[in-house]
Amino acid sequence: MNKEQSAPAENKMGTMPVNRLLITMALPMMISMLVQALYNVVDSIFVSRICEDALTAVSMAFPMQNLLIGVGSGIAVGMNALVSRNLGQKDQEGANQMAMHGVFLSACGYVIFLVLGLTIARWFFVVQGASDVIADYGYQYLSIVLCFSFGLFVEMIFERMLQSTGKTIFTMITQGLGAIINIVLDPILIFGLFGAPEMGIAGAAAATVSGQIIAAILAVIFNTRFNEDISLKFQSFRPRLSAIGNILYIGVPSVLMVAIGSVMTFCVNKILVVFSSTAVAVFGVYYKLQSFAFMPVFGMNNGMVPIIAYNYGARKPDRMVKTLKLSMVYATAIMLLALALVQIFPEEMLLLFSASDEMLAIGVTALRTISLSFIFAGIGVISSSYFQAVGNGVYSMIVSFLRQLVVLVPLAYVFSLTGEVSMVWYAWPLAEIVSLGCSIFFHFRINKNVLQPLKRSVAENQ
Repeated sequence: MNKEQSAPAENKMGTMPVNRLLITMALPMMISMLVQALYNVVDSIFVSRICEDALTAVSMAFPMQNLLIGVGSGIAVGMNALVSRNLGQKDQEGANQMAMHGVFLSACGYVIFLVLGLTIARWFFVVQGASDVIADYGYQYLSIVLCFSFGLFVEMIFERMLQSTGKTIFTMITQGLGAIINIVLDPILIFGLFGAPEMGIAGAAAATVSGQIIAAILAVIFNTRFNEDISLKFQSFRPRLSAIGNILYIGVPSVLMVAIGSVMTFCVNKILVVFSSTAVAVFGVYYKLQSFAFMPVFGMNNGMVPIIAYNYGARKPDRMVKTLKLSMVYATAIMLLALALVQIFPEEMLLLFSASDEMLAIGVTALRTISLSFIFAGIGVISSSYFQAVGNGVYSMIVSFLRQLVVLVPLAYVFSLTGEVSMVWYAWPLAEIVSLGCSIFFHFRINKNVLQPLKRSVAENQ
């Protein structure tokens, strides 16, 4: 990227009408996230055709796989917010440095998960109480996902560079193409179609990493050729602790939030396996299906964060507030639509995964009960990213910790003592209500400590 270091002209994130800007930024991301959600579901549908034990193994792999995504995403979130903020302040060199440090940290993250893939992949299933058959399936799947996760790290960091400069259409292309390649390769590699080797559950993992690697290559190309707002020159790059610290200060709470989610899933798997492995499979299926609700909201987040971060750096608080309010309205509408669909069609959704009679008996109640949390979740998800965008990522971490570990897991365990698995699912909506109250409290604090001083400062300088 041989681009001039001169200060960039005013970016559209500081001038375009907010509603049009948010839709322009978020819609491509929402579409690509929906394709990602489709991949998540299709992947498990094909795995379920192997057997229920294979589906359970993928469900038990979720905590580690989620942590992998969380580390990559957290580093990218920190870089994204700081690149956007520097661009808003017209600091081109600062934006370039943050982008290069984001790439450096992503490489470090990959090395960590490569080591985990080579050492603890099978143990991770054994410690959750998996049978030998399920642990064998899980090892085949997870070891490939972890050892070849360099594609995921590269894809995420370079996609966020595109997002931080408002070029979300390219991100839609990379994510969408990666997911489509994954979907196409799944049946070919799992069942050995068109002369390919029949790899079983390992084929699902191979399809996953193949899609990630191709998307990563495309994301690098798009940044190199079309992202004139960022210039990467690694020949003169030297890691700086201050830049690393700034990225991690914003990104680590995001990583910890995902880690908290992984711990929650790990604990819930251990609670459910006492009832049956089918209950664990139902829980895994729910997480695949709920991605159709949450992924579009995450896409809204990805469009919202650079807008708020840019206007925070550009000292335009009114645009920040309007972006936040619109994002909450759109996110709530998406979640209410998802709630209606789950309440009406739970059995049909489960049958996509070759559900047995036992899975249907457990799953219909599970889907209808857990989905009640959707009523409150949209505001919670948007709030979490808003806290990060204004440099208060620790608030997001506190809310996530409260919801998933302080409230959800203990409630799930207490309800499991009744001996009725149907009672466990009520922990989700109750935990979401508590976290919503906490989020509202932190919004008041940010309004008092961040927005109001910023508004006064802007008024005094006019």
